[in-house]
Formats: sequence, C-alpha cells, structure tokens
Amino acid sequence: MRTKILELLDRNAKFTVSDIAAILGEKEEDVEAEIRMLENEKVICGYTALINWDRTEKDFVTALIEVRVTPQRGNGFDKIAERIYRFKEVKSVYLISGAYDLLVNIEGRTLKDVAFFVSDKLSTIDSVISTATHFVLKKYKDHGKILVESRIKDERMIIAP
Repeated sequence: MRTKILELLDRNAKFTVSDIAAILGEKEEDVEAEIRMLENEKVICGYTALINWDRTEKDFVTALIEVRVTPQRGNGFDKIAERIYRFKEVKSVYLISGAYDLLVNIEGRTLKDVAFFVSDKLSTIDSVISTATHFVLKKYKDHGKILVESRIKDERMIIAP
C-alpha cells in the first residue's frame, strides 16, 4: 500500500485521503495513518503544485550550474552540497556522475542575479574548483508533465464504428 500511495501522490498531490482510499480499496483511516507515517519519516517531504510560469506574468531566470568540487575528507560531497543548498536562490542540488560533481538548479530575477550568485557566492566556496552555467531557455516537460502544446498535427483519419 505504501508504494501505491506514493505513486498516486506523485502523480497528483491534490488526491485526498478519501480519493486514495477509494482507488486502492483501503480504509480511509489506514491510508491517513500511512501518509502520516510517510510524512514523519520524511519520505513525503512536502506537497507542491507544478506551475507553468511561462503562462504567467512572473519573469525570472532558471540556470543549471555544473560544479566541480574537491570532496572533503570524512564528509565527501555532503558538506559542500549542504553549504550550496542553503542559499535561497538554490532550488535543487544533485550529486551527478561525469565531468562535474554537482548539478545546482537556481532561480534569479535576471541574468545578472545568476551571474552574481555564481561569481560571488558559489565560486568563492573553498572546495569549488570550477563551474559551468547553462540557462534554461524553454521548458518542454517538467516533473513528467508536458508544458507546451504540440505543433505536430494528428493527420490520421477518424474511423467511426
């Protein structure tokens, strides 16, 4: 039941306990207790709406920054990642494989704000060796949801029974 609840909430965080219980054929009390346990164990870390900001008036810049660092003895990458994710501009931090060690997702009001973050906050951390900044120009799909309307026209013929 636990995994099924998580899959349903991942698909739609607006599902109520009643919705989930009905879909799974479980008692509402059991579902509610399981969700409470998942929240207490920090398996469920929060609930959020996926917003297509391109369809709003809000203007901001999203950047993905690859960061190469020197891991710290006894702490590996954890302490450096923690120092980075504490900045308010940072939306996510991932340990990645490849040429870089961390991938940092940030938001700023302008390109200049992002540049300031990289030059004055991120690159000044002792363990940071180098960075590569990439600006998001357009989001097509985010968190499994398509954000743009397809321009590909369905040219199949309609066949009625």
